[in-house]
Parts: sequence; structure tokens; C-alpha cells
Amino acid sequence: MDFDVSWLLLGLPLAFVLGWLASRLDLRQLRLENRQTPKAYFKGLNFLLNEQQDQAIDAFIEAVQSDPDTSELHFALGNLFRRRGEYDRAVRVHEHLLARGDLARRDRDRAQHALALDFLKAGLLDRAEEALRKLEATEFEAPARLALLAIYERSRDWAQAADVAQRLESSGQGSFGGRQAHYLCEQAASCPAEGDGKQALGLLQEAHRIAPDAARPLVDLASWQLAHADAQGAFATLVDLEQRNPASFPLAAPLLVQAAQASGRDAEALALLKAHYETSASLDVLEALAQLDRTEGAARQWYVRHLERESSLVAAARWIAGEKLEHEQFHPLVQRALDQAVRPLTRYRCAACGFEARQHFWQCPGCQAWDSYPARRTEEL
Repeated sequence: MDFDVSWLLLGLPLAFVLGWLASRLDLRQLRLENRQTPKAYFKGLNFLLNEQQDQAIDAFIEAVQSDPDTSELHFALGNLFRRRGEYDRAVRVHEHLLARGDLARRDRDRAQHALALDFLKAGLLDRAEEALRKLEATEFEAPARLALLAIYERSRDWAQAADVAQRLESSGQGSFGGRQAHYLCEQAASCPAEGDGKQALGLLQEAHRIAPDAARPLVDLASWQLAHADAQGAFATLVDLEQRNPASFPLAAPLLVQAAQASGRDAEALALLKAHYETSASLDVLEALAQLDRTEGAARQWYVRHLERESSLVAAARWIAGEKLEHEQFHPLVQRALDQAVRPLTRYRCAACGFEARQHFWQCPGCQAWDSYPARRTEEL
């Protein structure tokens, strides 16, 4: 059978034309997709810069549908959902990323970290902890450990918090000695009240060893010693506190009065309080001086001396309480008004968030910061 060359001559141009048409169609489709995806992406970015989050989310969803393999769009969308408080949608976006088999290792770790933040913001601490633990030995290890530390502090799991703090310090992420001392003091405070209390004593001594200049281990140790009839030991502990951390000494002034009265060392305590007051006057030290100084009219004189040194409505109210007024029948009314006025001035205020409280906190109940409460009342700040 002879081969007809004419068919070959006709077929070659036809194949060329068909191939050219196919390539043109592919190029047109590619150009169309390239135009659509950036357009949706930049539209979403523009909405985001104008703080129009609803429109930005719609634009990003459109971009993700056009190119579902673009991981950066997924991350942008997930972060937007989290910022809006739509944690369930953020979780779905990041879980979808983790389910992809072609995701690079770094993007997988990034998605795992984002998922952990979703759970943390949603208050699902157990799921957040599980997600954060999967980030060990990744570039997100340090922020994951810090997040774990916050979780254990919120759940008051002080043993786990101490372990994470130790690992952070060992990896060069900073000094966590002060926090570890707080964790030990918290554990000591939760020890059973019955028994000889040796476990609590050991924890407080260890806290002092870890952070020798920190105020809390010494204050808590003095309180423990007073509770266990060791007034002499408490007195020595508080003297040590005044030398190591004089700025925090006003917190311990009431304890020093108790220790001095129980051990018969009023004169020594009075001398220590006077010396401290001369260098740094404070309302708590003033109250301790007025309580310990037994000479005639000494308490009122201390309040007058404080008023000469600085204007203080608190000291004025204390002085008036012990004075006889010309119209004494109105004294209770005046005193009640003064006490009401000075009450906000005797609070403590967090230096980090401004949260005010009647008592001093080592960890702010508002922002969870440690050692953010100065040892001075709001009137003195």
C-alpha cells in the first residue's frame, strides 16, 4: 500500500495551527487568572488599610477561591478572623492549611503557631497547650514557651510554670529568677495550714536563694515566722529586707511592728523605721512610727512632721482623728467625710495597666504583670 505524501503535507500545517491555537488559549487563561488573583488580593489589602475588615475578608475569600494553593492568603485571612474574634473561622482556615500535604515545613510550623494562638484567644487553654507543645524544636519554640508560661500562670499550675521558665532561661531568653521565686511563694501559700509547715518554709527559703534581693520571699518568710511564733527570726528577716530592697520595705512595716512587739525589740524597730523614713518617707512607715513611738503626743507629732515635709490628705485625716475640735459635736461628721475622701488615696495602682486595689498584689489581677505594683500608695505616686 503506497503512502500518500499529500496527506502529510496537509497534516503538518494543520497540527501547527491547532498547537498554536491551544497555546494561545492557555496563555489567555493564565493571563486572566493572573489578573484576577492580584486584583482580589490588592482589593482586600486596600480595604484592610482603610480598616474595612468585612470587605477585606470578602476580597481575601475571593482570592483564596481563585488560587486555593496560596498559603499567604490563608494566613492573612486567618489573622483577620482572629482579630475580629471569629475564632472558629480562624481555626478552620489554619487547620485547612495544616491538612495540606504540599505545605513547606516552615509554613506548617507557622500554621501550627497561628492555630495555637486561635485556641489561646478563644480561651481553649487545653487545646492551646497541646498545639503549642508541637512547636518544640522549631523557630516558634520561644514564643510558644512564653505562651505556655502564660497559660500555666492563668491556670495557677506553678510547677509547670517553673519548668517552662527554667527552659526559657536555659535557652537564653532572659532571666526568670524573679518569676520562679514567685512560683515557689505561690506554692508555699497553697501548702496545707496544718502540720509543722516545713514544706512551705523550704519553698520560701528556696525562693530567697533563687532571688536573694526580691521582696516577696522575705515578706512571706517573715509572715510565716510570725505565724509560727518565731518573732526573733521574723525581725531578722525584715531587717535583711530593709537592707536588700529598701524600696519594698513599706510593705513590711506592719510586720516589723508585730515582730518588734512580740520580741520586745521596739526600740530597735523604731530606730530602723526612723532611719528609713528620713531617706524615703512613706505612709506605711509613718503609720508604723505612730504606732511604735509611745512618747506623749508622738503619733500626732509624726503626722504633723509628715505634713511639713509634703502635702498629704491621708496624714491630715489621721491627725484630725486624734484632735479636739472647737465644735466637737461635728467631729464624727467631718471625720467620716475625710475618711471617705482619703480612701482612694490609700490604694495601690498597677504601673502597667493602672488597675487599683485596696491591697498590694505581687501579680496584677488586671494585666497579669508581676511586680507591677509599687510599694507606695496612690497619694505618694
